Amino acid sequence: IGFATVRGGDIVGDHTVLFAGIGERIEITHKSGSRMPYALGSLRAARFIAGRKAGLFDMQDVLGLK
Repeated sequence: IGFATVRGGDIVGDHTVLFAGIGERIEITHKSGSRMPYALGSLRAARFIAGRKAGLFDMQDVLGLK
């Protein structure tokens, strides 16, 4: 499994998951032009965790998907 990181210019968030085989590939890309979605997600996670007992949580818990 390979991993690469590139940062440059005014790119805020440009994420691609790549599954590659011989002669083919599948790419899933997410692009963000603002840090606002990241900030809102951080605030939502902070509100979720505030006042809870210690435990192991994931984003499915935060988003109410479990």
